[in-house]
Amino acid sequence: MLVSLCLLGGVLSLIPKPSDTYASVTPVPLQPPPHSVESEISQPVSSAKQIALPSPSLQQDSKSPNILPDLRKWDVEVTVRSGDSLSVIFKRLGLSRSVSALLRLGAATKPLHRLHPGQVLHIQRDDQGLRHLMFRPTRSRETHYWRIPGGTYTIGHTDLPVEHRRRAVTGTINHTLFEAGDDAGLSPSMILELARIFGWDIDFALEIRKGDRFKLIWDEQWIQGQHAENGPILAAEFVNRGQTYQALRYIGKDGRADYYTPDGQHLRKQFLRTPVDFTRISSHFNPRRLHPVLKRVRPHRGVDYAAPTGTPVYAAGDGTVIRRGWKGGYGRVIFIQHGTRYTTVYAHLSRYARGLKVGSKVTQGQIIGRIGRSGMATGPHLHYEFRIDGVHRNPVKVRFPSLDPLRYAELADFRQQTWPMLIALRMPYNLRMAYADVQ
Repeated sequence: MLVSLCLLGGVLSLIPKPSDTYASVTPVPLQPPPHSVESEISQPVSSAKQIALPSPSLQQDSKSPNILPDLRKWDVEVTVRSGDSLSVIFKRLGLSRSVSALLRLGAATKPLHRLHPGQVLHIQRDDQGLRHLMFRPTRSRETHYWRIPGGTYTIGHTDLPVEHRRRAVTGTINHTLFEAGDDAGLSPSMILELARIFGWDIDFALEIRKGDRFKLIWDEQWIQGQHAENGPILAAEFVNRGQTYQALRYIGKDGRADYYTPDGQHLRKQFLRTPVDFTRISSHFNPRRLHPVLKRVRPHRGVDYAAPTGTPVYAAGDGTVIRRGWKGGYGRVIFIQHGTRYTTVYAHLSRYARGLKVGSKVTQGQIIGRIGRSGMATGPHLHYEFRIDGVHRNPVKVRFPSLDPLRYAELADFRQQTWPMLIALRMPYNLRMAYADVQ
């Protein structure tokens, strides 16, 4: 056991990480101040340490020895509330007279016009009003505004170092994939991403069984010792009804990331197995189905996926929209042509994606509409059809054509980039708790 843990720790540490990061502050006086400012100051920062904003070297006169305030001493920290704007916040703090001077920076203050609830403004003030304002427009960037002699303001930015950590967990399904993922500490978005990776080979609405297992390794991003967000899944395994599927993330020479089997075969097929995130099938492909509304035998040449109104519907493959509009019992429907042989149909929609029209080019996985109950429908669901040469085929059972595998010239780079993750996938499932926190 100890040997295995040591081996895994070494393997995960070999997974490539971004190169060293740097933090920089670049004061950019958008109105000429009466004193010169160095144009750029950069200081390398270890990715494992918290950053302290460096103070630029300033030419100061004896009357203004402290042009740049002490950059980590705040008089007040304000959390933006719903309905707040910069003017509203400054009025609440008694800083209204500073608003017009700050906004003279023009385009540099655009982020301040797009404040979101939950953002925090760090403020220094004095008897002249606002002295220094800092907030984070993104998790990894700080933007600073501070007053300089003459009563004008200047701006600086700090890019905070992002520490990348590797996480690895496994889980076993007893009831649903969501429950098992939650037990393993996965977020709902990570569970959906896992399902999408294997969605070309596994129908998560029909084929999941008790005892199925999964394993995945992903990138976590930490900033100043706090978890910021999850990066992409780097490797994953799903054991479905005894059959093992593995996926390795590979970034090609063109910079595009995709998932492949260990021997370089595309996991992605020309078509998605299901055009909605996994949900229950309410009606199967059935040539002799009793129609729920008409109450007579009428062929059901598609599959119905029940889901709440507004659930996104994705294009099953790359193609061109050849019909968009109302069609009898279909209600709001979209027909997409894929090459010369394949057509997919999406019916009973509540609405279409903005800008989608006949002739629009769509890509696989693109949102084209939302589930509804338009037309002849007893409840909200997607009616999905798959046609080959005009003949209806069961989308659940049809074999989809694969994309081309990696070329021989790419395989060496693929193996060099992915072999540490492949070794980590091969570690025993019973080591889940032991290596969940390996960095």
